Amino acid sequence: AFIKSIRGSDADAALHYLARMIEAGEDPRFIARRIMISAAEDIGMADPHALTVAVSAAEGVQLIGMPEGRILLAEAVVYLATAPKSNASYLGIDKAIADVRAGRIGRVPVHLRDAHYPGAKRLGHGKGYKYAHDAPYGVAEQQYLPDELRGTRYYTPTGNGYERELGVRLERLRALLTGTPLPKREESPGE
Repeated sequence: AFIKSIRGSDADAALHYLARMIEAGEDPRFIARRIMISAAEDIGMADPHALTVAVSAAEGVQLIGMPEGRILLAEAVVYLATAPKSNASYLGIDKAIADVRAGRIGRVPVHLRDAHYPGAKRLGHGKGYKYAHDAPYGVAEQQYLPDELRGTRYYTPTGNGYERELGVRLERLRALLTGTPLPKREESPGE
């Protein structure tokens, strides 16, 4: 009920279940761990600061203990409950893990392979690698995924919170990486 209330954006219910856990004698470190997991799983990149808030609360509880630790936990819970939500990163890693488990891995492109050991250059490792910092915008046009996975998309941002901006940025980055024309940027009335 606690995590589902945070996920459901009900700060009052989340505080209620937090209070019940505290009064029942639940280990505050357990509560803090659940808050950190919720920050990553349910808020994610819609508000990347949520994880920082959750980790800070967990560290603070370790340093000051209870009963004052309840205040830090409450602050983190309210922040998470009121934050925009996205599980896109969570879904993305699960898709990538599913591919790896299914054997969809392919070989690392030669230009990305380590070229710093004896004999690596003879094998062609690192040949043709483009250093991103030398490219316009700091993004070099080159393939990073194995051939078998070329074009695979694991991360699909939502339109919530920071992911709204991140989606536009990611679209532009993917265009630069593949050498396709940059998508036209819509100007807002204030620009």
